[in-house]
Amino acid sequence: MNKAIGKLFLIPNTLGYISPENVMSHSIRDIIDATHHFVFEKEKIGRAYIKRWCPEKSQNELHVQSLNKHTTRQELLEMLSPCLSGHNMALITDAGCPGVADPGADLVLLAHQSKIIVRPFVGPSSILLALMASGLNGQQFAFNGYLPIDKQACKQAIKNFERLSYSNNQTQVFIETPYRNSRCFELLINHLSPNTLLSVACDLSLPTEVIHTKTVKDWKTSQLELHKRPSVFLFLRPSA
Repeated sequence: MNKAIGKLFLIPNTLGYISPENVMSHSIRDIIDATHHFVFEKEKIGRAYIKRWCPEKSQNELHVQSLNKHTTRQELLEMLSPCLSGHNMALITDAGCPGVADPGADLVLLAHQSKIIVRPFVGPSSILLALMASGLNGQQFAFNGYLPIDKQACKQAIKNFERLSYSNNQTQVFIETPYRNSRCFELLINHLSPNTLLSVACDLSLPTEVIHTKTVKDWKTSQLELHKRPSVFLFLRPSA
């Protein structure tokens, strides 16, 4: 008889230093407590997260692997070996939900191709939280990742996405490296149309959370400190 295949659990992380019990199901504690094989983005962050859920769990008993955007397909296949040997595994991202704007999606796809059962757990996603709170179109939206770093290319990308937003009534969603937030915000208010609705959400789910949606025209007379604060930018150009 063939040995049973283990499951791959997708465990969300907090979006900052806050107790995970405040924003996630307590069932995650039971999964972490019963699991010994883990895949992290950064081992230090992953181990600290497990400690916050299960302080009594022995760190020496953990079998840990690391995954990032440079991990090869062969390395990903090898990561799944514990599941194929009958052990459950948990994939934990540095922040937010595994597989969403996250390199873990490649491992999840290989798990499906290897007939491994994938079990996602609910947790905070900055992208979805920002969309929910923006008041912009949640029926038609697109997550576009990062805008180009080059200023001219960024200006052109903003114009192109604004045209898509107008023609499709589609909310455009972006993230940025926290230390470039102020630059991104400045480029958006300088190159979007005055009547375009721009939403900025930062420090989501944390005590310092700030979420505002205004026209670009109104943003030009407002101030918001975004430097090194994890943020999501969304805009929608009204069709009328």
